[in-house]
Amino acid sequence: MTNSQLTLVQIDNYGPWTVTPDPRREMDLQTLQSRLFADLAQFVGSRDGYVFFTRFDNMVAITNGLDESGHELLQESIGNRYPVTISLGTGIDASPVEALESATDGLQRAGSAQDGNRREVLAGNFLSDADRTVEDVQIAHFDVNDATGKYTDRLNEFDSFIQIEQGYATLMRYLREEYGALSFFVGGDNIISICPSMTAEDYRDAIDHVESEAGVELKVGVGVASTPHEAGMDAKHALERCRHDGTDVEFEQPLEDVELTTD
Repeated sequence: MTNSQLTLVQIDNYGPWTVTPDPRREMDLQTLQSRLFADLAQFVGSRDGYVFFTRFDNMVAITNGLDESGHELLQESIGNRYPVTISLGTGIDASPVEALESATDGLQRAGSAQDGNRREVLAGNFLSDADRTVEDVQIAHFDVNDATGKYTDRLNEFDSFIQIEQGYATLMRYLREEYGALSFFVGGDNIISICPSMTAEDYRDAIDHVESEAGVELKVGVGVASTPHEAGMDAKHALERCRHDGTDVEFEQPLEDVELTTD
C-alpha cells in the first residue's frame, strides 16, 4: 500500500507583496517565480523528491525521505536568498489527495496566505524511517502518443498546446475524482501523476476515458518505490517499454495475471 508524504509550498503574503508599494513588473515576478521553482526543484530533487509548480505562488511536492530538518533547511535557504519567504505544510496518507488535504489544512489553520504576520510556518507530520516501505510511492509517467506527428509538426504551437492541455485537464480531473491521484503537467507532452495503489486496469480505464473525452491518446509507465526519484525513474523505464513494444500500460515489473493491451 502506498503512503505518500505531500508538502504544500506557499509563498507568504505574496499577493500583497506584488503590489506594494506599487505594482511590480510582470516579467520581474515571472522571473522570481521561475527561479524559486528551480531552486525548490533542485533542493527537493537532490533529496529524491519531486516538486510541481501548479500556480507558482503555491507548489506541491512529494517528499518521502525528506524529514522535518530538511524542510526547515529549505525555508532557511529560501529566506536567505529571496525577498519572500515560504510556509510549508505536510501530510501523509495512502491517498495522495488526502495527504495534500492534511498539508493544506495545517497551513490554513496557521493563517491566510495573505496574512502579513504569517511567516515560515512549518506544519504537519513526517513519515518516520521506521514506517517507510519500498511501496510507499507510486508514480505514473504519461506520454501522448505521437505528439510530434499529430500536433507539433502539423499545428501552430498554440493549437498544439490546447490539444495537449485538454488531454492533461481531462486526465487530471479523472484521476483525482476516481482514485485520489494528483497529476501535473511537466512540459512537452508529459504528465506525472502521484497515485495510490492502482492496477494496470485502472490506468487503462483512465487512458480510455481521456481518449473518449478529449480525443488524446496516452500511454503510461508506472514505478513503485520508497522515494519519488526511484519510483519516477522506474516509471520512465516502463514508459520506454511502452514505446518499444507498442503497449499502453507498463509497470516497472508487469503485474501478474494482467494482459497488457497493445496499440
